[in-house]
Amino acid sequence: MRMAVVRMVPISSGTRNLRLLLCRPNSHFADSMLPHPGSTPPLSRQISMKSQSVAARLNSSGFLRTQGLIAGKWTDAYDGKTIKVHNPATGEVIANVPCMGGKETNDAISSAYDAFKSWSKVTAAERSKCLRKWFDLIVAHKEELGQLITLEQGKPLKEAIGEVIYGASFIEFAAEEAKRVYGDIIPSPLPDRRLFVLKQPVGVVGAIAPWNFPLAMITRKVGPALACGCTVVVKPSELTPLTALAAADLSLQAGIPPGAVNVVMGNASAIGDALLASPEVRKITFTGSTAVGKKLMAGAAGTVKKISLELGGNAPCIIFDDADLDVAIKGTLATKFRNSGQTCVCANRIIVQEGIYDKFASALSNAVQKMQVGDGFHEGVLQGPLINEAAVQKVESFLDDATSKGAKVLLGGKRHSLGMNFFEPTVIADVNSEMLMSREEVFGPVAPLVRFKTEEEAIRIANDTNAGLAAYLFTTNMQRSWRVSEALEYGIVGVNEGLVSTEVAPFGGVKQSGLGREGSKYGMDEYLEIKYVCLGNMSSN
Repeated sequence: MRMAVVRMVPISSGTRNLRLLLCRPNSHFADSMLPHPGSTPPLSRQISMKSQSVAARLNSSGFLRTQGLIAGKWTDAYDGKTIKVHNPATGEVIANVPCMGGKETNDAISSAYDAFKSWSKVTAAERSKCLRKWFDLIVAHKEELGQLITLEQGKPLKEAIGEVIYGASFIEFAAEEAKRVYGDIIPSPLPDRRLFVLKQPVGVVGAIAPWNFPLAMITRKVGPALACGCTVVVKPSELTPLTALAAADLSLQAGIPPGAVNVVMGNASAIGDALLASPEVRKITFTGSTAVGKKLMAGAAGTVKKISLELGGNAPCIIFDDADLDVAIKGTLATKFRNSGQTCVCANRIIVQEGIYDKFASALSNAVQKMQVGDGFHEGVLQGPLINEAAVQKVESFLDDATSKGAKVLLGGKRHSLGMNFFEPTVIADVNSEMLMSREEVFGPVAPLVRFKTEEEAIRIANDTNAGLAAYLFTTNMQRSWRVSEALEYGIVGVNEGLVSTEVAPFGGVKQSGLGREGSKYGMDEYLEIKYVCLGNMSSN
């Protein structure tokens, strides 16, 4: 297989700034990053040096893109404005990318609309081949994509590469399902008529993705959209656009035609308004906060667009007295501390039955204490930084609220000694429903323990929220596992398992956690319209 990314990045102003940063560090960093002869640099300086080395390598290979993509062409913002992309582990600027707005978005929409006319006519088999090539290129470059994710998002490299494989799986699945978009024949009540049902692509899709999974939340949308014959305008988070741009470059190399995939970033409200206002955009798919999801839902009404929303969660993790303690601890660690607690399906409330409460609290604290915190490029690190200072302050405010209302910190509870956006993995006990920790997502590495007595009480506590994305329970009682799973008001339930996401199962929530599903055969239907065709006068000829 030929090397997929060999082109040099065009020398835009953003790239020049990037190269200046990589080759000639800013003066206030320069002296601190030069160790004295025979000395070992402090850990914070080692982190900075390692990250800059990785960024320089990605840039020199041409893998680091710093422009938007419209109609197959790499494009700056029309007014020349840029935004900085920061490394959350160091605070340093990785790159400058275009700060785009409504004008660029409208051009991207026009490009996608023009491409739709031809892409929707391409056979399912050909679309499948293109997607399969894209999948192959992503997997071939999993190391580089993983490094990009760690640079701009902060998660440990091993976890980042895991996200690449997970994200690629949606492309592979979509490639396979492209050939299985079946219609139907309905027996007619009249002898001279034939009734057919066709499934056809909805049209141009606006795909708005979050920062916590810079690749997977895009491929989970773009893969099935392209497989169904749709074209897309992708808006990645302004915090993490580099992974999306690299993936888009690989899509072009895979033979997906120019205009089928466009990427714009910058002024989020202006981009969103343009997507909502355009009659050429027939579908909005969004992963992010409930508040923004509600605005998009209201805005989509103006042109009556189809809409898929994967919004916030408040996941309960119920530990029953009869649970296997080792399985429960392993599952809780996986669902709570993955990506430093920055996922919408993270356990936000760990609801523990009183008979096992103290034993579980002690075992969880011991396990969490062993977690290594640090820069994602360092071996053995299990928890990286939070995405930015605002995220750290949110965690602190939730902890202050909880402790002021009687919660006890068993472990952690403060910023990490590494500084920047690092926070200590934390376990707190005696959490109740009056605390913010129980009502809203903390989106950080904090495990709040809630005590309960009966199964009925656990279900009541778990369902006492407007959210309904994911829930977890640990028990060795088969009857209870069925009973509680059916009683929980959530779109996803993990039983004795903390990692539930997979491309072959439907992902999505109920209540205010969203509409629609992503992944699996059910996720394909989100990008299709159903057309009923009635053929009359069939018996006369």
